[in-house]
Amino acid sequence: MVFSASMRLWLLPNAILLAALSLWGVVRYPHLPHRIPQHIDIGGVDAWTERSIGSAFVLVFLFIGVTGLLTASAELTLRVTPHSEVPDGATSFAPALVRSSLNRPRTRASALRIARALLALNACIGITLMIGCGVLWRSAPEPQVSGWLFTAMVVPILAGTALTIAAAARDRQAPVN
Repeated sequence: MVFSASMRLWLLPNAILLAALSLWGVVRYPHLPHRIPQHIDIGGVDAWTERSIGSAFVLVFLFIGVTGLLTASAELTLRVTPHSEVPDGATSFAPALVRSSLNRPRTRASALRIARALLALNACIGITLMIGCGVLWRSAPEPQVSGWLFTAMVVPILAGTALTIAAAARDRQAPVN
């Protein structure tokens, strides 16, 4: 990835969240009970599994994968030629295909906004997974979870999704130069 320095700042919260989750998990792992939650729904824990590196760190591994995917998406968004920079007089097949593609930012500024929104969405997903780790890494194997858990896990993802949709909608309203 060859993000500019300003884009690397947008990656920083994700790196901090990933480091914090990893460190927290390493510290908590020896103190976890032998059975840990495998699945949690609104009613509480409904499936258990034996403690292992894979089962205890599944949310950390998930965040690593999501971070890779959304970081690559942000990078590709910045690398694609925006509508405003595609030549108008292209007559060959390839440039005409490029010019007609729909999923292309209108300007460099909108590509930057969309890339930043994707990295912000990733940080929101990280916050959600951190809340999940708080339940997963409890010391006592209790089937009950607080009623606020579902809301606390959904709100950050909804906020990040709203930011991403707003960036994309703003791009669609921007005039093509």
